[in-house]
Amino acid sequence: MRPDPELVKKLGTFGTATIHEAAGQIGSLPGNIKPVSQNMKLCGVVFPLHCLSRTNINLHEAIYQAEEGDVLVSSVDNFVEAGYWGDILTCAAQERGLSGLVIDACVRDADDIDMLGFPVFARGLNILGTGKMRGGSVGESIFIGDVAIHAGDVIIGDRDGVVVIPGDRVAEVIEASQAREDKEEDVRNRLKSGETSLNIYKFP
Repeated sequence: MRPDPELVKKLGTFGTATIHEAAGQIGSLPGNIKPVSQNMKLCGVVFPLHCLSRTNINLHEAIYQAEEGDVLVSSVDNFVEAGYWGDILTCAAQERGLSGLVIDACVRDADDIDMLGFPVFARGLNILGTGKMRGGSVGESIFIGDVAIHAGDVIIGDRDGVVVIPGDRVAEVIEASQAREDKEEDVRNRLKSGETSLNIYKFP
C-alpha cells in the first residue's frame, strides 16, 4: 500500500536529521551519498532497483515502471566509479514526472543535472560510461548500507543526508518530528534568554 501523498508531502517539510532522530534513529543512508548540488532536496515514495556493475539498463527501465512522483532508489554491484546516470536519463525522468534519484554510485553530467533542477543524490561524479547488460532487479527490495529499502517506503534527502522511512510509519514520524521541532524551538528561545545548554539538558 502506498502512503497518503499529503502525508508524504508533510514529511518532506522536516529536515533529514529531525526525521531520522524522531523515527528512532533508523533509515539513515551512508553519509557519502550527497546531493549533486548542495541545495537539492527530495521527498517521495521509493521505487527501488539494483544495477549490475557498470551497467545502467535497469535505470532506463525503472523510469517507465515507477509512478509519477516516485523517487528512484538504486543499489549497485561492487563498482561505484562510473557515471550510471546523466543528462539523458534526467530528461526522461522529468518527462515522467519523477521526483528524484538516490544512487549508491556515481553519476555524470552534473552541470546539466543542476541546470535541469532534478534532485540527484549520489556518491560522487565520474565520467566512466556504462553498458546495458541485463540482470539485477527493478521494483524489488534492495539494501543500501545496512538499510533495507522497499517499494512504498518514503525517502527524504537534503544537504545533511538521506533517510528512508517505512510507508506505514509516515503519520507517526510526522507527529514525532513536529514534537521534536517544537522542543528544539523552545530550547533556542531559552538559549536566547540567557540559559545554557548545560542547564537546559541537565548534563551531569
